[in-house]
Amino acid sequence: MDNAISDEKECTMLLVSPPLLGVYISPNTPGSKVPSHGTSCFGEEYAIDFVMIPESGKSKKPYRKSFFSYVCKGLPLDDFYGWGQRVYSPVNGRVIEVENTIRERNPVNIFKDYKNTITVTHEFMKNYASSKMITGNYVMIEMAKDAYALLVHLKQGSVCVQVGQEITTHDVLGELGHSGNSTMPHLHMQFMDSRDFSIAKGLPFIFDTYKIKNTTNWVTIRNAVPKVEDIIKFEME
Repeated sequence: MDNAISDEKECTMLLVSPPLLGVYISPNTPGSKVPSHGTSCFGEEYAIDFVMIPESGKSKKPYRKSFFSYVCKGLPLDDFYGWGQRVYSPVNGRVIEVENTIRERNPVNIFKDYKNTITVTHEFMKNYASSKMITGNYVMIEMAKDAYALLVHLKQGSVCVQVGQEITTHDVLGELGHSGNSTMPHLHMQFMDSRDFSIAKGLPFIFDTYKIKNTTNWVTIRNAVPKVEDIIKFEME
């Protein structure tokens, strides 16, 4: 698929493919609010997060054990449905940056992970820490002049592309993980007009196709972005 541009409501948007397969929720999405993550800095204005849930879509709980275990004890990475899921390129382009060595925190602990997020964000803002402490393991793709895709928080050691490699939509980039300022295994994806986070502005986008669950079945959606309340299914066409 070409990285086509679509005009919708007088706003130019990138047309991209799903970066995952399976059933997900999107707790932070430009489909519900902009800026999606509460800031327009660092190219995050239209960023989106994906957290995997059970295939049935009947529960939004992203882990197999109980909520009590998650809050009180923490959970191993492999208890999360999404951890280790393949991450696919949503666009055509050339890989220009990768990181593959950042350690993931295991077990996942809601209190320690939130503390880590606050700490590394503060240190990055004060220029004490590298941006890699925010992104964790990641892949950055140059789609065109002034257009970049960034997929972050990948599983340590899973990135399987190299700088300079030409890739196409649906090529495997790595696996969903819990590195960087992640609070649980998930994929964070954003599109930017610069590879430099300090000056980058977010680029809006729409997915070519996905499904959402209603009360009885799955409904195909085209040229749109999921909302917070949606249960999303990505399939390879």
